[in-house]
Amino acid sequence: MEYKDYYQTLGVSKDASTEDIRKAYRKLARKFHPDVNPNNKEAEERFKEINEAHEVLTDPEKRSKYDQLGANWQRYQQAGGEPGGFDWSQWAAGGQPRGGERVYTEYVDLNDLFGGGAGGGFSDFFQSIFGGARTGTRQQRSFVAAGRDIEQPVRISLEEAYHGATRILQTEQRRLEVKIPPGVQTGSRVRVAGEGERGFGGGQPGDVYLVITVSEHPVYRREGVDLHMTQPVDLYTMVLGGEATVPTLKGRVSLRIPPETKAGRVFRLRGQGMPHLKNPSQFGDLYVEVQPTIPERLSEREKDLFRQLAAMRG
Repeated sequence: MEYKDYYQTLGVSKDASTEDIRKAYRKLARKFHPDVNPNNKEAEERFKEINEAHEVLTDPEKRSKYDQLGANWQRYQQAGGEPGGFDWSQWAAGGQPRGGERVYTEYVDLNDLFGGGAGGGFSDFFQSIFGGARTGTRQQRSFVAAGRDIEQPVRISLEEAYHGATRILQTEQRRLEVKIPPGVQTGSRVRVAGEGERGFGGGQPGDVYLVITVSEHPVYRREGVDLHMTQPVDLYTMVLGGEATVPTLKGRVSLRIPPETKAGRVFRLRGQGMPHLKNPSQFGDLYVEVQPTIPERLSEREKDLFRQLAAMRG
């Protein structure tokens, strides 16, 4: 009789938790389910193996017995024993289960799916060690699984992230207009419920997630809900004081420049940043770093005045 490595079948480690085993089972069951692979005998056999492994490894008693058997089997192999010489009798279940015993699988009744009597969907190894499976009234007669979620990358501008945007999404079922809320940033996920892959056996459909990337902006640098920018200001305003016009995503505003403002000074404009995603009525701030612009194409008269100023300053 051939030994079945159920951990390898599900692709999990021998110390995997029951929840990890169930997750691995669900993933593989979706992949090899007969509804996904009609008339595919290889997928059908793989589906049987997956369910058999799940039946054993999610049942504490079966798993404990199987782990003991596996340890003995490995020691026997390491000692150089031939497969045909292993003593299976001490592990045999002693025939079919008692007439009143019922074994339930969590998601699937293999006999209903593939035909056959008691234990018909299980391997000789399973039936010899665990006594097969006798079916009775089941809580669930077929494999039920939610559909998988789908991720769709979407790129938007900073202005769209500020005001909100819409995108047209074509799914298998229909064409959708999806609203992207104000305040999203790179990495934000916009959920469209129930528009993902269809579920199996009446399971809920998955969702679609728009994964947002906000393009870099030529003027603003974003940090969370705050924006940063560099604003050129003419030399005379930096020295004598005055006002500078600053562009914001709401529109242009006036920034008061005090006399003798140093290059690199940062001014904070409250509420001129990005909206908060969870509360779009609140906004971050805009930080403006001012840099003087040097006048060009000076006339001789202007140069002479600058020379006089330089002389006056020593």
